[in-house]
Amino acid sequence: MKHARVAENCILHFRHFRHPWRSAAAAALLGTILTGAATAQPLLPGERETNITGIAGVVAPGAKWELVWADFETADGINGTPDGGVIFAQEQTDTIRKLDAAGKEWTIVPDTRGAGSVSLDAQGRLYAVERTCTEPLNAQLPGCNEPPRIVQYFPERRVLATAFANGTPFGRLNDLIADGKGGVYFTVGGAYYMNPSGVVSTVADQDIRSNGIMLSPDGRTLYVTNNTNVLAFDVRGDGTTANRRDFGTLDSDDGGDGMAVDSEGRLYVTGNRGVHVLSPRGEHLGLIPTPRRPITLAFSGPNKNLLYAPSSGAVGPDGKAWATPETIRNTAMTIYRLTMQAQGYKGRPK
Repeated sequence: MKHARVAENCILHFRHFRHPWRSAAAAALLGTILTGAATAQPLLPGERETNITGIAGVVAPGAKWELVWADFETADGINGTPDGGVIFAQEQTDTIRKLDAAGKEWTIVPDTRGAGSVSLDAQGRLYAVERTCTEPLNAQLPGCNEPPRIVQYFPERRVLATAFANGTPFGRLNDLIADGKGGVYFTVGGAYYMNPSGVVSTVADQDIRSNGIMLSPDGRTLYVTNNTNVLAFDVRGDGTTANRRDFGTLDSDDGGDGMAVDSEGRLYVTGNRGVHVLSPRGEHLGLIPTPRRPITLAFSGPNKNLLYAPSSGAVGPDGKAWATPETIRNTAMTIYRLTMQAQGYKGRPK
């Protein structure tokens, strides 16, 4: 895999790091990656081969991933934006960040209390799961006792829910998707729905290992990852769900996490080996191998034909795969994007 225009597009930001040992490493990381790019290195340390064979109407044979961003911190719960950019949560720095189509990056929401995933609907309402004290760096702060919660940032900032219907506080929240009606589907062990009044109901909490969650383009089907397969649910008019069923598998892969949908209703699911593509009927159409393990996905770009895949790992200042001491969680990530034949769904839940 060769990275096109890495020197122009690899945006690395060196903010305040809560671990002081990171600051010197951060200063050297940009030069390391750009040096590797200048020599047209086929694979950066920690990457794997990505021979894309092609999937009809989805991606062309021989398509190449492009590296566009990397950092020591996460880029999770990615969403495309109407202007062709993307937004994502960076839990360790308590920010929501924007990466535009040209590669410029900035903070759009500060002080998020450990936001770990975001969702933007057609009305411009921006929602997130805030992990608060379940984020290890926040847990080290004296007196950290804020419960994890579902929040809205735009058009106004407010807490929407902090507990299940029986009053039990949420655990470490995973992912969410806005339904466009003021409600949110989210995962934390199982799958749940928060209606516009903030009342939480259960989608599924038995025999499920949930993480990613997504709606079909028409909003009538809810998808939830279940490690090696994907579950589907019918969505009723009031947002509640019915008819749980197995939708499709990851073709003997596991680690099902983030998802995206395209304009034809195909579902894209991250697994350990790459991005699995499922038809609207759940048929496994093929695998798009990725340079690193992807954890979240979004279509964006001016024509909605760029698939962004934030992935685990990055290159360190020593030119090797970035590693951390045993007691420190490695949160480094790299964002790649791929030019697709398919286009993302141009609408949003309404």
